[in-house]
Amino acid sequence: MPSLKDIRNRIASVKSTQKITSAMKMVAASKLRRAQEQAEAGRPYAERMGRMLASLAANVAGGPGGPRLMTGTGSDQTHLLVVMTGDRGLCGGFNSSVVRETRRAILRLQAEGKTVKLLTVGRKGRDLLRREFPSLIVASFEEVGKKRLSFADADRVTAKILELFDAGQFDVATIVYNKFKSAMTQIVTLQQVVPFAAAPEAASDTATEASAVYEFEPSEEAILADLLPRNLAIQVYSALLESAASFFGAQMTAMDNATRNAGEMIKKYTLIYNRTRQASITKELIEIISGAEAL
Repeated sequence: MPSLKDIRNRIASVKSTQKITSAMKMVAASKLRRAQEQAEAGRPYAERMGRMLASLAANVAGGPGGPRLMTGTGSDQTHLLVVMTGDRGLCGGFNSSVVRETRRAILRLQAEGKTVKLLTVGRKGRDLLRREFPSLIVASFEEVGKKRLSFADADRVTAKILELFDAGQFDVATIVYNKFKSAMTQIVTLQQVVPFAAAPEAASDTATEASAVYEFEPSEEAILADLLPRNLAIQVYSALLESAASFFGAQMTAMDNATRNAGEMIKKYTLIYNRTRQASITKELIEIISGAEAL
């Protein structure tokens, strides 16, 4: 049985940990509010951009000379997975859920005979995937949005994706990230960004607007050639915003649970301490009374 001093040291240690987790919870909560506002504000623009491009793409579908970002390379043999995780841990299953889904996608594509390459955004995703798939990682980014996430961070990632695409390094690019739903719920999402693929809701909107007649100046092909790289950057930025909000939500929830667990441990050790102390006092009293009676 541990001594009273050992139990006191354990209680003090757990209290120190509780202070740290409580502080991290408050910091994550303050950052979550701003990250959530950014993510929710960016959704309408990204969705509207997708619908507009879906409408343009429907007009030029099947035509010759379409932009490569829309038509693709004519093959789907090589896939690039852009994996977005955090640079830090202590956020529950935020990083592991994205890595788990990425691993499933890799194994599924390899089983189909496809070639897979990885571009990681975030130190945790890179480190976890490097253990099993070190040869697949072609590029990685760290500390993206460390001070404050901006569109320039998305431009860096987008520039690398376009560089690899122009060099013929892949045929299809898909972003794997956590989409923010609430502080307790994040949804792992796979979104194809190269070649351009309209979301189901965008496709349905395009179908309802098919009867409308538009005139384009310049041509649809020229507009698409200019907008598709911008759309790629917008989709990457939107995914980064969603991932950031999800990270802070997961971290706040994890630190809240850790703080509660620390409180339960303090209660448990305090009860053990009081019982041990009471037993020690009772033992000393028995020894004193027994000694007095012997005299």
